[in-house]
Amino acid sequence: MSNFRLAGKKVFVAGHAGMVGSAVVRRLRREDCEILTAARTVLDLRDQQGVDRWMGSNRPDVVILAAARVGGILANDTRPAEFLHDNLMIESNLIGASFKAGVEKLLFLGSSCIYPKYAPQPIPESALLSGPLEPTNEWYAIAKIAGIKLCQAYRRQYGADYISAMPTNLYGPGDNYDLETSHVIPALIRKAHEARLSRADSLTIWGSGMPMREFLHADDCADALVHLLKNYSGDEHINVGSGTDISIRDLAKLIMETVGFEGTIRYDTNKPDGTPRKLMSPARLRLLGWEPKISLREGLADAYRAFLGAPPRMVRDVPADPAVSDI
Repeated sequence: MSNFRLAGKKVFVAGHAGMVGSAVVRRLRREDCEILTAARTVLDLRDQQGVDRWMGSNRPDVVILAAARVGGILANDTRPAEFLHDNLMIESNLIGASFKAGVEKLLFLGSSCIYPKYAPQPIPESALLSGPLEPTNEWYAIAKIAGIKLCQAYRRQYGADYISAMPTNLYGPGDNYDLETSHVIPALIRKAHEARLSRADSLTIWGSGMPMREFLHADDCADALVHLLKNYSGDEHINVGSGTDISIRDLAKLIMETVGFEGTIRYDTNKPDGTPRKLMSPARLRLLGWEPKISLREGLADAYRAFLGAPPRMVRDVPADPAVSDI
């Protein structure tokens, strides 16, 4: 067990404008630390010289690498070069610049897509590189695996305290509700909301509704990441998940209830189901003393409030005037 203190530290959140990054910023406001962020107009993380200059000038003590080029199946399939190149550059530039700038601790954020398509369930961390990846997002997955290995390489060669965390499917404030590129929860929230407004009698979901998926609220993920920064220093990546899953059919019913849509569900069985089950093992994170606090029902209500334009409500005891420096 590590005993790393964030109090008094300068913490750079790369990717602060995204769903996970913004949740991390909200969570860090409960710590006695200075939060550094950099807008895309100020710092292009793909620019090695620019990243080196920024890191050398601002000298953060801690880096949380939540920045990435992300997208759905269509984006991954049609722009594989961008997904592989841009994510490799972001990781390489920030991890390398962190070492040169003397960063004390770095946390790299990956994705559950790093695991083989037919990994054992629940998926243990040891399943990494044990089989072929899901072809539709292998470019993104390979980049994330490279990020894990780069952190391990710096730890092995230089003793750098760089760790990696692999979150499950996340949702919450700041999510993407574009039906062309969004994931299942934001897509269903939007569909159910629009069905209620139009007084439709049904809502259509892809496939049979039988696949099982795991979900974690972004604020729970952020809390787990801060816990890892304080309490973990090891070579192997750590799964960050809820430890429970739900069928897509039951998820749709719960979202319809949350939104207030009373119609029926129709199943478009011409669309694929995908992997029957995808659940990550939370055993190692539980041994480190962390468990999720936000139930799926409560989290979906918060996500729907955010969809409607309300401010996030999950993070509690947040100082009214946090120290956040937007460079």
